[in-house]
Amino acid sequence: MPQLSPLNWILLFVLFWVAVLTMSVMIWWSSKTFFKGEGMALSNLKENKWNW
Repeated sequence: MPQLSPLNWILLFVLFWVAVLTMSVMIWWSSKTFFKGEGMALSNLKENKWNW
């Protein structure tokens, strides 16, 4: 296995944590919009029910 310079170790460390934070933000964002969309869908169903 080749030796890495200290700068490369620092860049790998930063890249790893950026990837972890990006994935956690994507998971949080998708769950947030999912619940928001579900609430909007339920309100639309109620409006359609009353319009009939």
